[in-house]
Amino acid sequence: MANQLLKGKKGIIFGALDERSIAWKTALAAVAEGAEIVLTNAPIALRMGKINELAKQCNAQVIAADATSTADLDNLMQKSMELLGGKMDFILHSIGMSPNVRKNISYTETSYENFLKTLDISALSLHRVCQAAMKADAMNEWGSITGLSYIAAQRTFPGYNDMADAKALLESIARSFGYHYGFAKKVRVNTISQSPTVTTAGSGVAGFDVFFHYAEKMSPLGNASAEDCANYCVMLFSDYCRMVTMQNLFHDGGFSNTGVSTGIVEQIQKAGSDQQ
Repeated sequence: MANQLLKGKKGIIFGALDERSIAWKTALAAVAEGAEIVLTNAPIALRMGKINELAKQCNAQVIAADATSTADLDNLMQKSMELLGGKMDFILHSIGMSPNVRKNISYTETSYENFLKTLDISALSLHRVCQAAMKADAMNEWGSITGLSYIAAQRTFPGYNDMADAKALLESIARSFGYHYGFAKKVRVNTISQSPTVTTAGSGVAGFDVFFHYAEKMSPLGNASAEDCANYCVMLFSDYCRMVTMQNLFHDGGFSNTGVSTGIVEQIQKAGSDQQ
């Protein structure tokens, strides 16, 4: 049941592609909690996805913006304030893409052109979004900017490729910009390190099914769903988290603090006995 945690608040949701997207779920959850939103994605994603369906459900406008374009982001901030009738209270950065992952090129064989594109789209875009918001004075005090990350920023998951480096940079940018934006305007910047989640983007990672089932067996609470993550985003947007900033917050059912689980041990033991 919605509790109107975001009543009167306004925000921008980046990255909703289809109903499996965490950004899609977050848009629905934010509106259910009383928020008004603008939806945005890169022009190619708008053509490929179903964002207009989401816009109807949320009574929201869609503004095309390439998150690697300073001009697009400047336009997005101005247009969003015009449409929403004032400054924003929250922004969700749910953006990530790796040419290596898409083309199944291994981490050790990447071209640096591909690597730079991954970093630009998946990490530097957070810096651009924060910079554009600050330059336009688009955020209310105690506003919240939240990016989505993954534990591969801290631990090696080979199939995650150069996205792991991008997520590490994303988390660092959140800390650095959170410091500056906090002192300047009391705006909070955080990242959420989410469980492996069945989304269009996540499912494209090599070995995703193994990641997913391994994390499910390792996590005391199991994997956090996209809906759970959306609710966590709403909490970070709300006034209940007004003193939380510069944090990478693990939302993974306990995976990040579990060394090994009984289920994994039993599975290995069974595999060993089957081979004897």
